[in-house]
Amino acid sequence: MNLTDTIASGTPILVEGGRSETLRRHQPSLLDPCADETALVFSHGGREVLSRIIREHLDVGCAWGLPMLLGTPTFRAGPERLEQAGLGDVSPVNEACVRFARGIRAGYGSYADRIFLGGYMSCRGDAYRPEEGLEEAAAEAWHRPQAEALASAGVDFLWALTLPAAPEARGLARAMAATGLPYGLGYVLRPSGTLLDGTPLQDAVRDIDDRVEPNPLFTIANCVHPTVAEQAVEKAARNDPGLTRRLIGLLANASALPPEALDKLSYTDGEAPRPLAEKLLRLHRRFGFTILGGCCGTDARLLAWIAQLLESASPPPDPPRGA
Repeated sequence: MNLTDTIASGTPILVEGGRSETLRRHQPSLLDPCADETALVFSHGGREVLSRIIREHLDVGCAWGLPMLLGTPTFRAGPERLEQAGLGDVSPVNEACVRFARGIRAGYGSYADRIFLGGYMSCRGDAYRPEEGLEEAAAEAWHRPQAEALASAGVDFLWALTLPAAPEARGLARAMAATGLPYGLGYVLRPSGTLLDGTPLQDAVRDIDDRVEPNPLFTIANCVHPTVAEQAVEKAARNDPGLTRRLIGLLANASALPPEALDKLSYTDGEAPRPLAEKLLRLHRRFGFTILGGCCGTDARLLAWIAQLLESASPPPDPPRGA
């Protein structure tokens, strides 16, 4: 079953936790200040560390037999940041990252068919500062080289996450749609039901559906706590009751603090994996969210609890520790 059919079936799909955040908590020196985790692909030690974190997540999906979305380590692999990091041109760097992720997936035997490889993209500037966002036309031109590189390298779909502003999201959608691959979008939300730039969530979703062809395969929220997402979706859905047919998931932060507060913290804030998973499952029941996973402050333990709560009350094959 391909990704489009899997999403249409309503099957819950797991997504990795915050890889970069895991490294930032435990081995911050490994992350490049410009290119983030992308730089790890180009050193033996970096590949080993990143492989271990990815496999910790994929092992959960494999143990429970749930489909998973695996993102390439290209979240910050646009042209400007790669040049600043001294890593090289967009095409070879993104292609190397795709080969790396495909190699990990290949190690999962028959389960590899249920791991869908997505080419990660994001906004040009700081995801918590919408004022740094590009206008639509500029965004389409700026993001096109990375979208094309990821598509030609053989990902299953493209997705742009942690988007704070609607104009750049539209430009990104155009760049991804032009490749012919399925694609998805993920927005950072306010409890008031808007993106960080103040655009109402329902307007951001509807504008892309109306103006970009083909439409996104899916839209999610990410980099917000489940309670924030619940408030935002509840308010947006009052103005557009059909919203939850298009917005189908959440990659949750462990902390309920707003972006401005999180950005200033020198420590990791957030709740334990089990209660966070319980809140995600509440959104699954209430809004029909099927794409479920973690973002800042989370790790593979969150996925283990999501899987356990989805499937049964019995302990998972590898019970999560420290929850």
